[in-house]
Amino acid sequence: MLRILDARTGEPVAAAPARRGLTRIEARAGGLDLTSLRVLLTADVLARALELTGAQSWTTAPRQPAELRAAANALAVRPFEEAHGPGAGAAQVVRVVAGEDGENGDDGEDAEAGGGGPVIAVAPVAWTGPGSGEHSPAASSLLADPTALRLALLSVPYGRSATLDEGTMTQAAERLAGWRRDVARWARQPSRPVPEAVRARLAEAWDEDLDVPGVLRVLEAVAADPGVADGARFETFAYADRLLALELTRDLGILA
Repeated sequence: MLRILDARTGEPVAAAPARRGLTRIEARAGGLDLTSLRVLLTADVLARALELTGAQSWTTAPRQPAELRAAANALAVRPFEEAHGPGAGAAQVVRVVAGEDGENGDDGEDAEAGGGGPVIAVAPVAWTGPGSGEHSPAASSLLADPTALRLALLSVPYGRSATLDEGTMTQAAERLAGWRRDVARWARQPSRPVPEAVRARLAEAWDEDLDVPGVLRVLEAVAADPGVADGARFETFAYADRLLALELTRDLGILA
């Protein structure tokens, strides 16, 4: 069962209703900056994680600026609908909002958001590279390599403040390029199923309050484990990419 930390109470709660039903995920983001992008990214990952568990979700983002929508699209965030209120058939509403570490993230619009559903408080992102005092230009320029930015943001728990700089972005791009090369090489070997123990570790990570850094650690371990066949490594990375959306299989067919 996928559980998230409800910022209102500090207690873990189920992200999907006990009875089969729709979970509406409402992302509340402001203008184009890295923190707003992280809010939308967290909502996107939650929707993908629910999908992997077989649950239904509907992502919405009221009053989303056009430039933020475009940036989120570049970051491989699935489109959000402009909707208000709980929505027809929604058994639960989860709000994803910007909030400082440990704060409850409640912005006082409970009535419009659908009442007292769980709240995910996403910690802020700081850019300390060139143009660090100008949030929008920093966010826009980092989208030159959007998948590396997605990986950099996913590498830090959503509830912990993240600091990005040129070194962080270079490290993320290099990690991503290395994984893509490995996945392309592994794909040349006979396919093998994802080992059940690995599948369980992946699910345990994302089920525990969207621990995406934990998912990344599982992939690192699989890549380094000589006991895992290359075909199983390929299938593991392809399976995990349904959550990560890092285009890990993009370089298939390209000779190393």
